Amino acid sequence: MDNVKYGIVGLGNMGRAHRENILSGKVKGVDLTAICDVSGSLPDKIEGESQFTDVDEMINSGLIDAIHICTPHPSHREIGIKSLEANLHVLMEKPLAVDKADCEALINAYEKTGQKKVFAAMFNQRTDPHYKTLKRLIDSNDLGEIRRIHWSVTDWFRTEYYYAMGGWRATWKGEGGGVLLNQCPHNLDLFQWLFGMPEEVTGFLGFGRYHQIEVEDDATLYFKYNDGKNATFITSTGESPGVNRLEVISERGVLTVEDGLIKWERNETQTSEFSLQSMSGFSKPDTWKVEIPINGRGGQHVEIMQNFINSISNGEELISPAVEGIHSVELANAALLSAWESKPIQLPMDAKKYSSILKEKGDTSTFQKKKIDAKATASADDFAQSNKT
Repeated sequence: MDNVKYGIVGLGNMGRAHRENILSGKVKGVDLTAICDVSGSLPDKIEGESQFTDVDEMINSGLIDAIHICTPHPSHREIGIKSLEANLHVLMEKPLAVDKADCEALINAYEKTGQKKVFAAMFNQRTDPHYKTLKRLIDSNDLGEIRRIHWSVTDWFRTEYYYAMGGWRATWKGEGGGVLLNQCPHNLDLFQWLFGMPEEVTGFLGFGRYHQIEVEDDATLYFKYNDGKNATFITSTGESPGVNRLEVISERGVLTVEDGLIKWERNETQTSEFSLQSMSGFSKPDTWKVEIPINGRGGQHVEIMQNFINSISNGEELISPAVEGIHSVELANAALLSAWESKPIQLPMDAKKYSSILKEKGDTSTFQKKKIDAKATASADDFAQSNKT
């Protein structure tokens, strides 16, 4: 099969990094035939690459088979639908969209194509061997019944300078949310990928707790599952140095993922079985400590891009289908709605209600955010952090 003709829209940090991955030969079976940035901020042109400042022109140019959408997430719905309707394969950066309703619109557009095109999302943390190993242990039932999950992801520290870069950032109208929608889509995607979707979400959020912004920069989420387990997810952009610690408590002990290591204090006997058999009121199952060796961080962005190309060329199964991107967005939306209404939110949530409230917040906001002049490349730390999560 001929190489896939590839176009990238959005030449900020991520778009430029993905372009370099193709030009350096890290991604095989692809020709970069077009790039687009509406700001006109384009790199030096190379042979065989057409450049656009109008995304509609690139979509309808006939120069590309596939499009990689790297624009700010409020534009994902419009560009994604236009691309799918133009019969293009689509790889979408995270998050899939601002809210669940926009995700549903994208998925509906994809389904209208007969699902004949490849529609993928850039959830590159699914390639991390730490989380792949954990998923294998869960799916094989090596952990036994999971009782509780706790993930504290507070190493997303951001400064006032960061939030002042661009008037759209950290506003209801411009970005549609804060730490849950900007920094944590990867974490929330991994959460649902590993443990499934809860039946109920309660959000305890701090809006502008640490910064002069109107959206959330601190979040504690409580997830209730229909099988009896419960989970907490904590994140913040106001703590330093912060931690990134995932803890899974199951019948077979306690497993943690932290600092590049998987540690498992493993029960010799499952807790429920030991509780029934023990003739002592205070004894505990014997344990042994296991450290599971993990090498590297996986293929990350390059692996997702290669998988996308392979899926187009030979039908390889997607690592991160875009239709699954709705789940992390719904978790974030439900947490916000819970905080706004001061009550738990049942899933599936009311997408139209959420969109209506979000729009009202954006339309009626009188918040005056500090602004500074900064180049698009000033947020390079976002790219570095996306590889660290």
